[in-house]
Amino acid sequence: MNRNLLSPQNRDVLEQFASSDLLLAFDFDGTLAPIVADPMAAKMRPRTRELLVRLCRLYPGVVISGRSVADVRERVKGVGFLEVIGNHGLEPWKRSEDFAKKVRAWLPVLYQRLTAHKGIVIEDKGYSIAIHYRKSREKRLAKDAIYAAAAALMPLRVVGGHQVVNLLPDGAPHKGIALGAVRDRLGCDTSLYVGDDETDEDVFARDEPGRLLTIRVGQKSGTRAAFFIEDQAEIDGLLWQLLLLRSKPTHSAGRKAAGFS
Repeated sequence: MNRNLLSPQNRDVLEQFASSDLLLAFDFDGTLAPIVADPMAAKMRPRTRELLVRLCRLYPGVVISGRSVADVRERVKGVGFLEVIGNHGLEPWKRSEDFAKKVRAWLPVLYQRLTAHKGIVIEDKGYSIAIHYRKSREKRLAKDAIYAAAAALMPLRVVGGHQVVNLLPDGAPHKGIALGAVRDRLGCDTSLYVGDDETDEDVFARDEPGRLLTIRVGQKSGTRAAFFIEDQAEIDGLLWQLLLLRSKPTHSAGRKAAGFS
């Protein structure tokens, strides 16, 4: 069973990672920002943003989100993250355009099968598709219809989420692959990843004892994450602890990647 990382008895784990050449990596929705009814309205609380600005001066940091890169960059603008990776680890990627062609071919089928269902919203993210059913009054029927439409498009990868179904090209790189690649690119020895959803399990499942600290937002049976924090509001407590554990900027990973502000 995973453990609460912010419990006093687990402080030494966070201390050990904070003293290493550590990369901080976060999902966005449900992790850095609360889940909201309208995904386009999602944003970080001012306190979270303030803590992240301070943290990104002390640790190299990245975001790995299901949103598109352009979308997330706008939402974290000014924080100081070195990189943003979008579409569940697929964007940017050397073969991204090949995957984009597959995704474009799905859209006519999805619109044909799903537009009759009120409350279903198809979000085309270029390299993947998110089908939201949060606004549907008949969520079970909506979800079943989405999965039936996805079955007609096989092979592809179907990953659930918070009242959303994500459709990803079969064989596309996922968040776990993306995290390993960005850690190597930045020259970090260790990484800490925080996420809250099914696509984050691709990171949680990486077998890297001593090199990867995995934290799930919310306790859930069956997760591969080693630790959890109670809920999204506790992200500020985790960020604060990381600030306390390091009092001067990191030296090596620094600004190797082309960052943005």
